[in-house]
Amino acid sequence: MGEAIERLKTYLYRPIDLMHAGAVLGWDQQVNMPEQGVQARSQQLATLSAMGHEIITSEEAGWLLEAAEAEAEGLDYDSDAASLVRAARRGYDRYTKLPVELVVRATQVSSQAFVAWREAREKNDYAIFQPLLQETVDINLEKAEHLGYEAHPYDALLDQFEPDMKTADVERLFTDLKTGLVPLLQEIAESDPLDDSFFSAQDYDIDRQWEFTMLLLRDIGYDFKRGRQDKAAHPFTTNFSVNDVRVTTRLYPRRPQSAIFSSVHEGGHALYEQGIPQEFDRTALAGGATLGVHESQSRMWENQVGRSMAFWQYYYPIFRAFFPDALGDVTLEQFHRGINKVQPDFIRVEADEVTYNLHIFVRFELEKALMTGKLKVADIPDAWNARYEEYLGITPPDDAQGCLQDIHWSHGMIGYFPTYTLGNLMSAQLYAQAREDLPGLEAGFTRGEFRPLLDWLREKVHSYGSKFTAPELLQRSLGQEMRAQPLLDYMREKYTALYNL
Repeated sequence: MGEAIERLKTYLYRPIDLMHAGAVLGWDQQVNMPEQGVQARSQQLATLSAMGHEIITSEEAGWLLEAAEAEAEGLDYDSDAASLVRAARRGYDRYTKLPVELVVRATQVSSQAFVAWREAREKNDYAIFQPLLQETVDINLEKAEHLGYEAHPYDALLDQFEPDMKTADVERLFTDLKTGLVPLLQEIAESDPLDDSFFSAQDYDIDRQWEFTMLLLRDIGYDFKRGRQDKAAHPFTTNFSVNDVRVTTRLYPRRPQSAIFSSVHEGGHALYEQGIPQEFDRTALAGGATLGVHESQSRMWENQVGRSMAFWQYYYPIFRAFFPDALGDVTLEQFHRGINKVQPDFIRVEADEVTYNLHIFVRFELEKALMTGKLKVADIPDAWNARYEEYLGITPPDDAQGCLQDIHWSHGMIGYFPTYTLGNLMSAQLYAQAREDLPGLEAGFTRGEFRPLLDWLREKVHSYGSKFTAPELLQRSLGQEMRAQPLLDYMREKYTALYNL
């Protein structure tokens, strides 16, 4: 890198370190912090946010960025140096549009909202969370106005997680997906249901579940020398450097599949972060390309790999040895069908592959309506329940299983939910190409061999860090645009076999 670009990179060490320090406090708040620590923690996080914002938006940062851009002219677009300058410009432009007062207020409200959300969910009392959710919506409306948009205020919020993606792009992709999902769901609904009663028939010891999830994480390639797993109310992954990437899971005595797929899902996120080149650490190139690309990794490991017959040909004998009383008479085929049962569920993170995206459609539509004023915060529970009845044919019995189930709004993350379905779309495209490039890939799964897939992902996805947007990455790695058909093809093939359609 040239001298000016090197100076910019060095200057940005401080705000990046402050961001990671804030991430440590955020991880602790969800995993360890005592209940009464929320006020002090919100102030601490606000201070770190303000300090980082002031450094990133300073006049010095602007001068350094302009000098680096001049030096980057003529460099290969794909080079690390040119990509670092692009990523720095994207961050600088976003932060300079946001007043520091708004950034501080958003951080304070988020910290308090998380605690209120957790209490509201535990007590099934939306009123506890509603005032802070109102503040969160108001803050996001202010953000959208400061960030700017052309067609829809939601564009500005979506761009924070999926750069260059517009609301209209998401609507088009979701319409394509919905068109193919509806007939598949109808055929499944008219078929004989699959049996998964063996999961709820008796308790699965949570300590044994924990041991099994740790085994799975090690086997798929998660490096425990650079990470750890903990328990949280809502599973998540966080990282403080490429050498400190942490995951969480949650355990239920009569739903062991929840811990299994939560750990594998978060493990997919963590494998991505641990696969970022070491030289990108503490720079604008660290981290995933976009949140949608990040979800493509977690959803691939959870679904295409973790719910496959090949995966369980290897792991089912091990899992049954962990729980011989519960699974002694259950065959591999019965177990595989049980973990892939399609049935509308109130809880998004427990949803099967086919209905999962319907949960995202609900959230996407509600968020858009909140941003245009068509939906009031006070009316969210009723609107939520109405859409669940429309899309899934079920009505949540309470708000804890309805609009209070997700953590995202408590963190102020309006605009995030579409990235889950975008990740599903990309996971299918990437996995189809991996199968083509790696003959015998799934035969290797039956022997517990996952390194070929991980190495392929390291080359095609992880090695680029955040150099490219999702469309750019798909073009470079696959020569494709994001589209719905590969996911529909994957689900049609898999569930035709499972349900004898």
